[in-house]
Amino acid sequence: MFKLLKRFGGSYRANLVLGPLCKLIEVVFDLFTPIIVAYMIDAGVGTRSVQPVLAGGGILLAMAAVAILFALACQKMASRASQGMGTSIRHSLYEHINALSHADLDRFGTPSLTTRITNDVNQVQLAIALGIRQLMRWPFLAVGSLVAALAIDVRLGLIFVVSMAVVGGLFWFVMKACIPYYRSMQAKLDRIALIVREGLSGVRVVRAFVREGHERRRLADAAQDQAATAIAVGRLSSVLNPVTFLVMYLAVCAILWAGGIQVNIGELTQGQVVAFVSYMTQALLSIVYVANLVVVFTKASASAARVNEVLACQPSVTDEGAEPVELWSSAGLPGAAERADGAGLPDAAEQAGASKRVPTLALRNVSFAYPGAAADAVHDATLTLMSGQTLGVIGGTGSGKSTLVSLIPRLYDATAGTVEVFGRDVRRWPLKQLRHVVGMVPQQATLVSGTIRSNLIWRDAGATDDDLWRALELAQAAEFVRALADGLNAPVEAGGKNFSGGQRQRLTIARALVGAPKLLILDDSASALDYKTDAALRVALASYGRDAAASGELPPAVVVVSQRVASVRAADLICVMRRGNVVGLGTHDELVRACAIYQEICASQGVEDETVSPGTTVSRHEEVRHG
Repeated sequence: MFKLLKRFGGSYRANLVLGPLCKLIEVVFDLFTPIIVAYMIDAGVGTRSVQPVLAGGGILLAMAAVAILFALACQKMASRASQGMGTSIRHSLYEHINALSHADLDRFGTPSLTTRITNDVNQVQLAIALGIRQLMRWPFLAVGSLVAALAIDVRLGLIFVVSMAVVGGLFWFVMKACIPYYRSMQAKLDRIALIVREGLSGVRVVRAFVREGHERRRLADAAQDQAATAIAVGRLSSVLNPVTFLVMYLAVCAILWAGGIQVNIGELTQGQVVAFVSYMTQALLSIVYVANLVVVFTKASASAARVNEVLACQPSVTDEGAEPVELWSSAGLPGAAERADGAGLPDAAEQAGASKRVPTLALRNVSFAYPGAAADAVHDATLTLMSGQTLGVIGGTGSGKSTLVSLIPRLYDATAGTVEVFGRDVRRWPLKQLRHVVGMVPQQATLVSGTIRSNLIWRDAGATDDDLWRALELAQAAEFVRALADGLNAPVEAGGKNFSGGQRQRLTIARALVGAPKLLILDDSASALDYKTDAALRVALASYGRDAAASGELPPAVVVVSQRVASVRAADLICVMRRGNVVGLGTHDELVRACAIYQEICASQGVEDETVSPGTTVSRHEEVRHG
């Protein structure tokens, strides 16, 4: 908690200071109340005089009115500080999460991060509010009551001290026992969030396999496990209130017994005994409220530790050591913004020569292993891809295809070897520039709520409508977007659920094409497309590269990850992967002759003889089978 207060409390320092001071003033009035009541009893009731009673009552009313004003001021400051700091923590936490690498995100897990940014921050926010409003009030009141009681009579004050020591010891025991339970509860809430997320996101699959009962039982088991922990901690904390009240009433009985004797012998007045009992009641009731605060702050402590754990996690992929890359505006190659002779940007001939010298992509003995894995997910991969060329990556499920291409835009960092884009190690590229030059379409087509336009301009916020339509044409998505009543302004539901799987994939491909990336990665992003649309997409991308080269621009290199031979066999270079290893590298014809794994893949897909159509290159067997 203190780390969060130190980090986020600077803007709310005035509220954090003035709020408790207002509450302290209210407590001072509470401490004077028993003294005034004692005066009313001794000077008014004891002497049968109305004047002291009326005067004391007037003072009490005035004190109550002023106390209410200070209480309202404290409430306002507590609200400002708690809501403001809660918002700041969420913003910072969300921003930090977005800066984490995929490896860091894998470490925490999405359900846990969701719980931390919602439930855990709520617990911290509640603790801040109660800390300003209540944490200062009740300890001040307890200590002030103890001092005032001792000032009345030291011997009776010993009863007070003993009773508070008993209750304080009980608090220490319960708090020490509860903290592990609350930490466990938060972890079990993560588990519940995970099950709910899986059940709701995969509801169609659950229903298709009639697994509703199984999912209900899974959630019920997780909820009961969390409830068992909550009940256990509830049993511990439930001891506080009854034991505190028992101690308080026993102490009151002892004070009345001893105080009554002292009144009889004239050492104390009746008003002083009543005042002493009032202070005793105030102090021990304060401890009862502190007991409730102990529960809140114990939860908040566990939640704050989980929030701090995320904030303390240093991103494993950063711009450290990176140097800004000056790009030729029309070519995209790293180089000087102006030539040494001051003649400005290089001409098309120079660009073409540079593109032949500098590979768009080069992997040099690249290996990568996930944290804790027994073997590399990618092992000793080496290949080179020039501008305008297409690399096909093919292999069985779990062969490391997606992991390999994830190393290019630094979603993960290679654990050995180097990944180079335009001749520069990706670790030396600023992430923003690297991911602008590299456009990636992930396996899972993800859209966010908004409009088609708002989804397409992610890479280039200044893209014109012509740019968007051009990208949609290339991605084979223009036809169905034009058919929508609102066109580019058509609404997109969360996750793009109002579009089919193939439409979502085409929109995500169009999104990657906006901004003209010089290296386009399609990670199995055509799996939901029919063969005709897939072939048309490949023809469009090839035509786009030729048009760029004809206009003097650097044509993009394309990396296609697929399990379809038809999607990669026209590629200039095909990388065949098996268990993280590159077992074949060459053209389709070369691999058919020399790579046994590629031969098996072709045979399993019925790729026997080729009928080469311009841009399509699908086998006659596939055409007959898939229409």
